[in-house]
Amino acid sequence: MSEVKNGVFVLSLDFELHWGVWDVATIAQYGQNILGVQHAIPLILAAFKQYEVKATFATVGFLFAKDKAALWQYLPTRKPNYTVPSFNVYNAELNGVGNNEQDDPYHYGYTLLQQIVQAGHEVGTHTFSHYYCLEDGQTAAEFDADLKAAVAIAAKEGIVLRSIVFPRNQINPTYLPVLKANGITHYRGNPTGWIYRPRKHYSESLLVRLCRGIDAYTSLFGHNSFALPIAKDGLVNVPGSRFLKPYQTRLPIVEKLKLRRILNEMTMAAKNKQLYHLWWHPHNFGANVNENMAGLEQILRHYKKLNEEYGFGCSTMGDF
Repeated sequence: MSEVKNGVFVLSLDFELHWGVWDVATIAQYGQNILGVQHAIPLILAAFKQYEVKATFATVGFLFAKDKAALWQYLPTRKPNYTVPSFNVYNAELNGVGNNEQDDPYHYGYTLLQQIVQAGHEVGTHTFSHYYCLEDGQTAAEFDADLKAAVAIAAKEGIVLRSIVFPRNQINPTYLPVLKANGITHYRGNPTGWIYRPRKHYSESLLVRLCRGIDAYTSLFGHNSFALPIAKDGLVNVPGSRFLKPYQTRLPIVEKLKLRRILNEMTMAAKNKQLYHLWWHPHNFGANVNENMAGLEQILRHYKKLNEEYGFGCSTMGDF
């Protein structure tokens, strides 16, 4: 995308399977959502094709491996030394991983990744190991080793990584030069405002989570559309606007509020020639797949309407 004259709609998905939640939810607790990704991703890809949109799938490096042997081949020699041991995937979750996608669909997603690639979407990185850049103990050198592993395992599939989504949105400004050193030029920044400020996991207070929940359904904290991003010091910040929360079975009435919030922000971005960046995880659609897809299709239909009326375009993160 060399020149942008109108507003732009960006979609990014954090493709992580159980690697993204292993430290906060067990397979017994959340496994059905992870298994549901097998059903959700083909439906998401079909919807993207129908409405002519391209997305960025920020993929955990582990998911590029077909089997255990391939995964072990790319493990970095320098691993994160988190002060909190329960954050370290190498000392915990990795030890119990199965042999391949057939016997462990919670930790392998190679065939899903191939579907994404074949559909022509951008594959970015969600780091190699779902790396936490703000937690105590880890270092820039360890983050660099993690990114090098992600770049290498993607290159094995002929994929050049240009975009990154930081796990848990833990953007560490001092680590941005590490991105450039590894050929990554675009990252998903956080929305403005104190409720979206990057934080350590244990700094995510109840008040912060409550305010973000309110923001998903009301305009109390304003709108999250942004001026079109430009490169700064060789990097492009493509800030996220809104997390697409999964369907709420207990309070279906809030779905109308959630979708109205998103559609109104999209319209504002289109009218003012701004960026609107929607993101979620495929496992958010792993349960209540039909209801989640109905919401997504309403959003995509609105995008097509804005495209026709205002020239509202669509871009992957790396195409800016």
